[in-house]
Amino acid sequence: MASGREIRNKIKSVKNTQKITRAMEMVAASKMRKAQDRMKKARPYGEKIRNVAAHMSNASVEYRHPFLISRDSVNKIGIIVITSDKGLCGGLNTNVLRKALNEIRSWESKDQQVEACCIGNKGLGFMSRLSGVQVISQVTGLGDSPNMERLIGAVKIVLDAYTEGQLDKVYIFYNQFVNTMKQTPVMEQLLPLTDERINSKENEAKSARAPWDYIYEPEARPVIDDIMVRYIEALVYQAVTENMASEQSARMVAMKAASDNAGNLIDELTLIYNKSRQAAITKELSEIVGGAAAV
Repeated sequence: MASGREIRNKIKSVKNTQKITRAMEMVAASKMRKAQDRMKKARPYGEKIRNVAAHMSNASVEYRHPFLISRDSVNKIGIIVITSDKGLCGGLNTNVLRKALNEIRSWESKDQQVEACCIGNKGLGFMSRLSGVQVISQVTGLGDSPNMERLIGAVKIVLDAYTEGQLDKVYIFYNQFVNTMKQTPVMEQLLPLTDERINSKENEAKSARAPWDYIYEPEARPVIDDIMVRYIEALVYQAVTENMASEQSARMVAMKAASDNAGNLIDELTLIYNKSRQAAITKELSEIVGGAAAV
């Protein structure tokens, strides 16, 4: 059995760790509320630009954007992987990276090459170590609030590669925020835009009632090009806000679990220390009694 001093030092160490995890839990709870508000504020814009893109895809114009055209064969696939920059958030990053890895192995079995855009330090480190995957763009250090200007550069590289025919499909991986206790890793096809992705039930109902068309000034092509690029950027930004809200929720839950486990460990160590101390006292009394009897 360990000595009393070793047990006391262990208890002190665990208590110090518990103070840190409690502080991190409170900080994560505060950031979680802000991240959820940011995510909720981004949703109306995402839904509005989705409506516009859906109407334009159904409009009868001579020009059809490359983002809406499916390729006959798929040889190269681009992925956008969104993770956190920091750890200590449970299995959040592990879950989404495991999902991405399973899909990558499935594509490689079909002789399809994969190129990655990494948003977040954890995903960048994982993809850089993964054989067979080339990282073509990256964004790290976004902080607590995502900035669209920092995301545009990395996303534009992927969009340009798809437009030039270097990529045949683009998928996005991120953690979708369900509630404080649940975050679901999801994979969505970003390019080419599918009917399920671009058309909601409301849009389908409106399109069934009346066809949509627009008057373009000066002409249709530049307007549609800008709208489609902004639409993809809005989808990526929405995914980043979802992932950040999931990150803070997962970190708060993980730190609360760590604090509770530290409390249980302190109770167990205190019990062991009391038993050790009582055994030492009993041993000393036995020695005193034995010595007195011998005298």
